[in-house]
Amino acid sequence: MSELAMTVLRLSYLALLWIFVWAAISVLRKDLYSVTRVTPRGRGRAAAADSRGRRGRGRGRARGSRGSTGTEPSAPSPTPVPIGGTGHAPNLPPRAAGNGGRPPSRVRLTAGKMAGTSLPLGRSAIVVGRAQSCTLVLDDDYASSRHARFFPQGDVWFVEDLGSTNGTFVNGQRIGEPIQLGVGEVVQIGQSSMELVR
Repeated sequence: MSELAMTVLRLSYLALLWIFVWAAISVLRKDLYSVTRVTPRGRGRAAAADSRGRRGRGRGRARGSRGSTGTEPSAPSPTPVPIGGTGHAPNLPPRAAGNGGRPPSRVRLTAGKMAGTSLPLGRSAIVVGRAQSCTLVLDDDYASSRHARFFPQGDVWFVEDLGSTNGTFVNGQRIGEPIQLGVGEVVQIGQSSMELVR
């Protein structure tokens, strides 16, 4: 083989190697430094409704009515879907109503490196992931930096995936939208499993 052909072959191989390295770094960078903007449910809607109400009262209009400005009201926010409610998660069994009365008070890790750890449930959302800014920081290589969010609506708790790479599972089924949780249902995030307990 001529020296020119060998040089072209070496440079082509080097370029291919650098393309692979660049692709791997971009995937890692996207996973580690991605920013997911999540507005806590209730707080964003309440503030928006309050500001619309003030605007409406100041101009003599009823709250929520359209004025002559030609602006349309914003689309309604998506609401969490209970399991078995609309068929979005058909393989997840519906729960008995009430779940025994008392709402859950803690989220407990049942499997993974942090098994046995528990966190009290308050009235605010819990963000789970590897990032230090999360409420529950997981030492799990298969969890995203901001993986999932547990949030209350009244005494009922929901879980939603925050666009994670490996997904969030409830009782073995991957979820794509907020799902209502009952006491004892297993939520799997990476290699960690957790459940709500009373």
